Amino acid sequence: MYRQVIYDLRESYDRKAKERNNREIEPWKTEQRRRFLSLLRKEGKKSLLEIGSGPGVHAKFFQDQGLDVICTDLSPEMVRLCREKGLVAHAMDFLDLDFPARSFDAVYALNCLLHVPRKDLPQVLEAIRSLLKPDGLFYLGVYGGKDSEGVWPEDHHEPKRFFSFLSDDRITEIATGCFELVDFEQIHLEDNDPDFHFQALILRRSRDGG
Repeated sequence: MYRQVIYDLRESYDRKAKERNNREIEPWKTEQRRRFLSLLRKEGKKSLLEIGSGPGVHAKFFQDQGLDVICTDLSPEMVRLCREKGLVAHAMDFLDLDFPARSFDAVYALNCLLHVPRKDLPQVLEAIRSLLKPDGLFYLGVYGGKDSEGVWPEDHHEPKRFFSFLSDDRITEIATGCFELVDFEQIHLEDNDPDFHFQALILRRSRDGG
């Protein structure tokens, strides 16, 4: 299932790369990355890996703020757009992040891990943890609030994308199986479903975690 999800996502995001590159960034997203940057500066973090970087708008922000940034994305077309912005970028999926262990001070993942099937999420988080230096920070941002998984029938992308949404308790439980929880924030957006919101987790690889 994981490989089929990745295959469809790659094609879907390749087709939408130009459109997504031209989108305006919502103010709440710029606030989230500013908040994470503030913590990175406070702790003297320098190197950052962005997973699911899309066309690189967030990675470019972090690079412009003086961080040493590397991007990965499933979509070769998204990677091309990252490189046009002067970013180091590689086409890699979540379970094939080909970097040495303990390479990064921080990892940033905004609205990409919600495509990982629930049963594969612990393995993906463990792969991310292995890339962080001890005491490294991980920003995990996804939509959720209730448990739901499958291809979104009303999706405007083709192929239609797979999403895995988790309740606050469930995403926290899975994340803390690999990391220490530094902060959890709910961001309520304009939506007809009161249980659906954005989940912003800041996590840490502990020094004693191996």
